[in-house]
Amino acid sequence: MRRNLLLATALLCGMLGIQSGFSQVLNAPQAAPNQTPPAGTTTWTAACASPSFNDYWVEFTWSPPLVNSDNEFILELSDASGDFSAPVELARDGTKNTNFDFYFQFAVPPNTRGEGYRMRVRSTSPANTSPVSAAYPMYFLDVNSALTIRPQGQADFGDGTAQVCNGNAITLEVYGLPNANTYQYNWYRSGTLLSQKTPSISVTQGGMYNVEIDYGSCSGSGNTLSNLLDVTTGSSLGVAINPPASTALCAGETALLEANITGQGLTYTWFKDGTAVSTPAVDDSSFLVDASSAGFEGDYQVEIFGASACIERSAAITITNAGNFTVSRNNPANLVVLPGQTVTMTASSSASGVTYQWYKDGTAVPGATSASLTVNESETGVYFARVSLSGGSCASSSKDTESTSVSAPASLELEIAFGSGYLPCEATSTVLEVAEVRAIDAGGNRTVVTSQILGDMNFQWMKDGSPISGATGSSISLTDTSENGAYSLEGSISGYLPVSNILDALLRPNETIAITSTDLTVCGPSEPVTLTTTRDLTGETYDWYRNGSPLNENTPAIDVGLPGSYQLILERDGCQVQSNAIVLSPLDEDLISLVPGDDIRLPEGTSQSVSATGGDSYRWFDENNNEIGASATITLSEAGEYVVMASIGNCQVFRTLTVSYLDTFRVPNVISVNGDGINEQWILPNYYSGKTDVFVTIYNDKGEEVLNQNNYQNNWPSSSAAFSRQNMIFYYRIRNAEKTLKQGTITVIR
Repeated sequence: MRRNLLLATALLCGMLGIQSGFSQVLNAPQAAPNQTPPAGTTTWTAACASPSFNDYWVEFTWSPPLVNSDNEFILELSDASGDFSAPVELARDGTKNTNFDFYFQFAVPPNTRGEGYRMRVRSTSPANTSPVSAAYPMYFLDVNSALTIRPQGQADFGDGTAQVCNGNAITLEVYGLPNANTYQYNWYRSGTLLSQKTPSISVTQGGMYNVEIDYGSCSGSGNTLSNLLDVTTGSSLGVAINPPASTALCAGETALLEANITGQGLTYTWFKDGTAVSTPAVDDSSFLVDASSAGFEGDYQVEIFGASACIERSAAITITNAGNFTVSRNNPANLVVLPGQTVTMTASSSASGVTYQWYKDGTAVPGATSASLTVNESETGVYFARVSLSGGSCASSSKDTESTSVSAPASLELEIAFGSGYLPCEATSTVLEVAEVRAIDAGGNRTVVTSQILGDMNFQWMKDGSPISGATGSSISLTDTSENGAYSLEGSISGYLPVSNILDALLRPNETIAITSTDLTVCGPSEPVTLTTTRDLTGETYDWYRNGSPLNENTPAIDVGLPGSYQLILERDGCQVQSNAIVLSPLDEDLISLVPGDDIRLPEGTSQSVSATGGDSYRWFDENNNEIGASATITLSEAGEYVVMASIGNCQVFRTLTVSYLDTFRVPNVISVNGDGINEQWILPNYYSGKTDVFVTIYNDKGEEVLNQNNYQNNWPSSSAAFSRQNMIFYYRIRNAEKTLKQGTITVIR
């Protein structure tokens, strides 16, 4: 028996590390063949991941003693330089706590690009970290198709050529690639690798240029090599267009445009508004603009190219249409003219030196030749102005403004509205005012004429159908609940007598009601709280409300026993006057606590002090309902159940605590399962058993868990069938959330 116990102790030290002080040895992870079935045989040397493939494996080994059952192994990745100051988690596994050699599967993170990434493994319970792995090239090839390059500022790559003029530099750039600035690049000139790594480069030499994303060791897998761009060198000649005799043409006129460089065998192309209007031709150094052609106006340029000459385009010459001008109507499309009043119409033009002629119902108005025309109520009709150019070859050009309909109203319509911010029974004052005056023609069409006639109208305000003395303006102010009622407005002007809509004004009385309560905590109907007000409610119509619902209580004070929000509300002049709200809360029984708790275990013959907190006063009772104390602290020495009654205001809270004697026996290390009913199960002292915060774990001699539970009920083993031989050795660990409380061996004798 002694030899078995010594062997068991040695094995326990090796597996659980409880005596020796040794800790687990975590080895550096190593790249491994792909284990996704069917498993591979070749170990990866560089991780070249892409959206279509991202499946990599590493092998990890470690040495006993065992880690804790809640342990997780975490595979972490450094940055591209091997620095772990901000590691990235690649994978974690909490199922390999008894497996000393296993594989991690991981995917390369999308922002990974570099040659010096390293990995390590970290355990969580106990906390430990492996050495770092060897450096590995790792790239996520999120771009794996050909790039496109162009001269910067060009719409696309054009014809695949570009020029460097007069020794100046041009910029070539990668375009059409999202987040282009986040990559490194390999630029090539005629197959020679250049030093630049940026998405654009400055070029001063001729050659065939292309680029690819620099994926380091994975560049061959990227397939990102771009199109070729042929860059040549040349000189600028300073081409321009000689100023023509006129740039403003009338119909039938022409303008000859001529380049300032001629007779050098150059090829010319003419452009209008950026679009070629001629085919490239040698020595075609002039172009005729014909105003007889529709759309001739625009910006003209000439482009040249030739041997040792840069492709060069001139500055633009703008040709305009002298007969192309605009006219505008500077008044509303519909004007209403009232008796005794006039309206004015106005026209304007973008051209200078024009003449005007006004027309009414299609007929010229004699003498109406200025930019504006004023008419009265007898001159209603449809008007427009004809605007003509004066002088020059374009003198025959004229344009008509949009028409204006001038009419006299069949009637007027008046609308009133409250001023901004008014809400019924919320505002204590408001303003009623004219919102709109509308003219209605014989066809029922409405035109807003407020600004035109408001100042000339007469008004009379009405309340509940009766005129208000002195209220003859376009607005009226209401400041008291006595002014609540139905308001309308009567207007008059030149025989028109519009009557407005009716608005009900409801102002809230400018007063407050205060209520108080005897407490803010309710214990139930047996201990009511009294709500009251000092306001004299004689002759008032009112009710008490709880959570917005009436209680049908018409007394100045009420007793309540339910939690909720209470208010007193008066009905006054059609509106409600609300008091302050008092919120009554239910008693929180968790305010009362027992220290050190409600389950006291003490050695027989000793005592324990227990304190209650959170109450105003306390009364203690034993299990026979005998009062044994009346202070916050009591000393108990007898096993049994006790009750403390704590008072908080008018409320009482009851707490029960249990006192039991502490077991004096120790954790057994031998049990017998021979069926004699004696020592058949592993019985723990009550300061370990039956506790939800205490965890009990039992291992067999192979380090495998056979029991792992909290709230242990002294019921292991449940049968003798699991014991195949005499004197089997098991290992146990008893712990709480913070630490190991007890550990050792159990010998099971059959």
